[in-house]
This record gives sequence, structure tokens and C-alpha cells, in this order.
Amino acid sequence: MDKLKVLQVNKLYYPHTGGIEKVVQQLAEGLKDRTDMEVLVCQERGRSLIENVNGVTVRRAGSLGVLFSLPISFPFLWKLRKLSRSMDVLHFHTPFPLGDLGCLLSGFKGKVIVWWHSDVVRQKKLMKFYRPIMEKFLKRADVIIVATQGHIDGSDYLPQYRDKCVIIPYGVDQVIEKKADEYIINQSKEKKKDKINLLFVGRLVYYKGCEVLLEAFRSVTGAELTIVGTGDLEETLKRQAKADGIDDRVHFLGAVDDEQLDRAFADCDVLILPSVLKSEAFGLVQIEAMAYGKPVINTQLPSGVPYVSIDGETGLTVPPSDAEALAKAMQWMVDHEEERLQMGRKARERVKECYRTEQMLNQVFQVYNKVIR
Repeated sequence: MDKLKVLQVNKLYYPHTGGIEKVVQQLAEGLKDRTDMEVLVCQERGRSLIENVNGVTVRRAGSLGVLFSLPISFPFLWKLRKLSRSMDVLHFHTPFPLGDLGCLLSGFKGKVIVWWHSDVVRQKKLMKFYRPIMEKFLKRADVIIVATQGHIDGSDYLPQYRDKCVIIPYGVDQVIEKKADEYIINQSKEKKKDKINLLFVGRLVYYKGCEVLLEAFRSVTGAELTIVGTGDLEETLKRQAKADGIDDRVHFLGAVDDEQLDRAFADCDVLILPSVLKSEAFGLVQIEAMAYGKPVINTQLPSGVPYVSIDGETGLTVPPSDAEALAKAMQWMVDHEEERLQMGRKARERVKECYRTEQMLNQVFQVYNKVIR
């Protein structure tokens, strides 16, 4: 039997880093031996090119640049129409309005799968123009994949399509999982620390809630805070930490390589995900830290975030934008060592049970075969 011909379609691809791009890469590299898989994305700026990335054919459509987080790429529409003629399945990752439009204009008659990673949250005015296209695209889709039930229930658009929705949890990166396994095996009995290490990993942007995190951290005793990542708010956050007199306890590491990130997960005691808007739809960093046996403090967003780390079991969940509640949760982690360690053990068990890459790959492959049958 010939392999299924699958074209994954997304805005960008590795080496661009982001949660969606990581999932696209996991699927492309993980299913390349079971399918005839190619990837179509855009350049952030520059001419079209074709690359082989870890055995996967990646076609990057030329772009004039990015406007409102969307590449301006006319070649993308032409390439999608041409490539789709030989495909059995088109697998789109959203939000990517240009992909929606390209699908509708392509004339493609085969099966369309959409992985809905999050709603469009910030560009509400543009939604007036985009929504009719998006609704036609979702009606055209044969299957809509989401990572949690929260992606459906918290969406402004998906509930009417819930009969098309299939829940497939993301999988923790296999390299990170392997390093986490080695860490668990090799870790020695640690001495009681004078201060525990709270960790944030992510882009320093508007929806991540780092301003609230720093405000909350002012009243926390017995802890240090490590912030990994860069972004538009980096200098603002550094000034805030200094103005609040906590810059001696807050460590900004900036951008780090894989080895440094591995060390950050190993050295921390708790991961903090203080996001304030449902632009944070899942938080892959949660399962990465949980693989290391670390509990998570997250926020009760109308998205997949609180479905990943469970309040009272693998960590604590607090209301978004509530600095007082976040401070109490962090202080509780400082003051309750045994409970904190038990939550970390349960967090690792949850990753092993629910968030394995191989499970994600198998379920997506089953969806491909099911829609074709």
C-alpha cells in the first residue's frame, strides 16, 4: 500500500522557535517514515526556498515581511494550490489566516485536518474581516484536533464544531524527556535548601503575566526567581524588579541554549506559568518541567492551561492577574516541602501517562487513516 501523502501547513518552521512550530516539527519528523510528509510554511522575510531539515522536505514561500503576526506571502497561495494536487491530506495549524484562505482558494478535494492551537485573541478588529473566512474553513475541515477539552470549551468559535473535534494531547519533546529521565536517575538526595528556586520560562510578552509575577514575588520569602527568555518587556521587567527592591533575588538569564534550559529545569523547584490571557492555550513548558518532576503554578484561564497541571495534584492553580493569590501559592510551595515534592512526583507520572510524543504521533496517524477510509 502506498504511503499517505500529507502536507503540513503552518506559518513558520524550525529554526523558528515556538510551541506550534515545535509540534509541527515533532509530527513531520516523527511521521516521515509512516507517511510521505512535506511541510509548507512562509519565510519571515525573503525569497522562496526548499530545504531538507532532518529528513523532511520543507518548502518556505517567499515573504515581504510580517504584518499583524502574519507573513505577507503571495507565493504561499500559489504553492499551496500546486502542491495540494498530489496530496491525500492537508494538515493545517491555526491560527494562520493565510492558510485558511489558501485552502479555500486551492480547489483541493481531499481531506482537510485542522490542528486548532488557540483562538485569535489580540487582533479583535481584524477578526471582523477574518471570521467569515475562518468559519468557511472550519466547515470545510473534516477533523479539528485540539490538545485539551479546554481548547473547545474556552473557545469563542469551536463549540459549534465540537462534533468534528478530536482531543490529542501534545507530547513532551523526546530529547527533553530523555534528559529528564537521566536527571531523575542520577539525582542525589539533595540537602535542604535555604531558598527554593522558582522558574519562569517563556517569551517576555504581554500575555505571559510577568509583571504580575514580579508584583507577587515581592512578598514571598525563602525563594529566588529565575526568568528564562527574552521579549519586548525584558527591560521593563528589569526596571520593575529594581524599583521593587527584588533585583538581588530575581535572575534574568535571557535566551539560553538547550543545555542551559536543561540545567534550569533541573535546578528549579517549581515552575511558574502566570499567563493572564488565553493566548496561552496550553503552555508546553508545563509538561517539560513536569517531566523533571517539578510541580507547576499556573492560572485558571479559559484554555487548555489548567488541564495540563491539575490544581492540588501536580501543582496549584490561581486566578489570572491576581498577584495576591499567586504570592500565596508561591509561599505555600516554599513552606510545604513534602507536599511540593509529592506534587512533583505526580507531575512526572502525569507526563508519562498523558503527554508522550509517541502517543501523539500514533493518534495523529490514526486520524489520517480514519479520514481516508
